[in-house]
Amino acid sequence: MKIEVPYGKEKINLTIPKKNILDIITEKKNDLKVAENNIISYALNNPVNSKKLSELCKESHNACIIVSDITRPCPSYKFLPQIITEINNGGIDNKDIRVIIGLGIHRKHSEDEKRKLLGDFCYEKVEVMDSDPLSTRVIGTTTSGTPVEVFREALNNDLLIATGNIEYHYFAGYSGGAKAVMPGICSRNSIQANHSMMLNEKSVAGNYLDNPIRNDIEEAGKLIGIDFVFNVILDDHKKIIDAVAGSNNKAWIEGVKRYDSIYSIEVASRADIVVVSPGGFPKDINLYQAQKALDNVKDLVEDEGTIILMALCNEGFGEDVFENWMEDARNYELICRRLKENFELGGHKAVTIAKVTSSKNVHLYSDFDEKTTQKMGFNKITDIQLYLNERIQRDNNLKITIVPNGRFLKVSHYSPST
Repeated sequence: MKIEVPYGKEKINLTIPKKNILDIITEKKNDLKVAENNIISYALNNPVNSKKLSELCKESHNACIIVSDITRPCPSYKFLPQIITEINNGGIDNKDIRVIIGLGIHRKHSEDEKRKLLGDFCYEKVEVMDSDPLSTRVIGTTTSGTPVEVFREALNNDLLIATGNIEYHYFAGYSGGAKAVMPGICSRNSIQANHSMMLNEKSVAGNYLDNPIRNDIEEAGKLIGIDFVFNVILDDHKKIIDAVAGSNNKAWIEGVKRYDSIYSIEVASRADIVVVSPGGFPKDINLYQAQKALDNVKDLVEDEGTIILMALCNEGFGEDVFENWMEDARNYELICRRLKENFELGGHKAVTIAKVTSSKNVHLYSDFDEKTTQKMGFNKITDIQLYLNERIQRDNNLKITIVPNGRFLKVSHYSPST
């Protein structure tokens, strides 16, 4: 079989004997052939537990829209024209509309990147800016003790609209909803306090009901005051296949249920080798982002099995603190102990990676050189096809699972084959 796996902005072709393929995991087939614009329009015209956006705008003088940054696959440029038009229909002029790109602790964007993220319509008609984690104001504290320090320019707006895409998140449960504001437009101090709960056993992908991190995010969202949510669900090709709009967090929960119906996957047996990609650009732009795909497939491989992570990482580590922690990533017990004693944002990613590399044989196919790759606890692989050929030649019964878009995956059930 010939299989295409995303890598950066390209695809790598792998040829594997059919008898050696245990599974190729993608989203459940979507037979609905609905145009993306119609999906967006339907969601906006049928909000969950809320008035239509245009009606909300009649009670407001200005509006602020929070959108995802370049590390996220969310195609904001596809839905922003309809959202802005809906705001205009409610009586708010373009001069009174502000779009803020939620950076969290990620890097700032160039003007060309902003235009590409938001599209010409939005970039040319309304005010556009990056959030700044160094320019925040304290608006309260959650019951978990997280200080909610919010980007100043997002405050004092009559109407706050949070947008994004829904997908599994390895410790927040799911993305989307209030996650646009926490961590999206909060300070490093706020994000670090929130993420410090990631070591809790309930802070896992697919859990939102009693996930301490997600509950903290929701509480922060209420403090900040989200008036309207618009979230999309994407397929493997980053096409919008569903959308929800409405109140926070009723609309988001409806979106989560729809997402689960597509991406909650049952796996009956584990593979000897799992080949996984985060889905290509932008999810493999750096290791900080690509890590999520690695974590999502860790339960798909045998205890002594091999994972091959295909992630370009053309921007390297993606975060300075994370890079420093990765210096000691080969020693999981050491950095795990350090993180428990003194939680540091960035270190949490290194610990998550080290937990996998300490128990599995993990190869990394990327732009990182061999020395750096090995120092991080990975094995450098330069030719995936050659590696697979050699492994199959040594073991004719080798079982391989391919996951072209690891960010989507959640194993909802596992029962060993008998």
